[in-house]
Amino acid sequence: MVNRNAGAGTRVLIDELLKGARPPGYANQPKSHNAVAAAIAQGRADWGLAIEPVAKLYGLEFLPVAPEHYDFLVVESRSERPAVQAFLAALRDEKTRERIRALGMMPSDG
Repeated sequence: MVNRNAGAGTRVLIDELLKGARPPGYANQPKSHNAVAAAIAQGRADWGLAIEPVAKLYGLEFLPVAPEHYDFLVVESRSERPAVQAFLAALRDEKTRERIRALGMMPSDG
């Protein structure tokens, strides 16, 4: 296996799924989905957890395990800043939402 670094959301999921088991490769802890996929594509590991767009990029088979949700947090006192407003507008923009879908993700309705 190729793991993920402690503190990563993917690592939290892996640890929950393994229920305390530590298979060979558990200590191999790269810091990105790309690094996980590269290790598998290069034959340095047989399996690992990564996101579907990265698996596709490396020509790997992908089996969905669990949905992943991303939340964007903003300090309320900074919510009116131009950069924050531009980011939120981009998330609402249908072209952006289409690009998100094209990457295999599903934008929220909120």
